[in-house]
Amino acid sequence: MMRTLTVNDILDLRAYEKVRAEMRQGVIDLKRVRRVSLGTMISVVFENKATMRFQVQEMARAERMMRDEDIQAELDVYNELIPREHELVATLFVELTSKAELEEWLPKLAGVERSLELMVDEVAVPGTIDPAHAEQLSRPDVTASVHYLRFSLPERAAVSFVDRDVRLLVHHPAYEAETGFGDELKRSLAADWQIG
Repeated sequence: MMRTLTVNDILDLRAYEKVRAEMRQGVIDLKRVRRVSLGTMISVVFENKATMRFQVQEMARAERMMRDEDIQAELDVYNELIPREHELVATLFVELTSKAELEEWLPKLAGVERSLELMVDEVAVPGTIDPAHAEQLSRPDVTASVHYLRFSLPERAAVSFVDRDVRLLVHHPAYEAETGFGDELKRSLAADWQIG
C-alpha cells in the first residue's frame, strides 16, 4: 500500500456523501485514541493516512472541488502530514476559547511549538517544525493556536516502541506539562509504520 494519498483515494462528492457519516465516525474514534492532553491548555493529535484522507475529503466537500488539479493541490499539502517510517506527525492545539485567554496566553506561549519532546525510555526525540510551516505560523512575539510537528525516532527507539515507556513533554518558560502514552495509543502509532 502506498504511504501517500493520490487523487484516486479521494471520493467524488456524490460517493463521499454516501459514506461521510461512517468515515467521520471512524476518524472521530481514531482521533479519540490518538489525542493526548498536555496540561490544561495544550492537546496533541497524532495524524496518519486516515486522518489526512478525511481532511482532504472534507476540504473537497466544503470547496466543492471537482477537478483533479484542485484535489492534487490539497494532497500536496496534506501528504506532508502523513508519518514516514519511524516518524510521528502531530497537530498541536493551543486550546483557548475566550478572546481574553487568547490575548493573554498566545504571547506568553510564543515558541511553544519548539518546546515539545518525546521520550522513549531515555531517548529524547525533539519535535521539529517544517520550515514552510514555521514561516507561516511561528513568530517571536506570539504563537498560533495550531502547529504541525514531526518526531523522527531513531531506529533503536522505534523498533520496540510499543513495549517502552513513552512520554510527551512540553518544556516552555510559561508552560510545563507531561503525559504518558497508553498501550492502545502506542499500538495505533506503531501501526502507521507498517504501511507503505
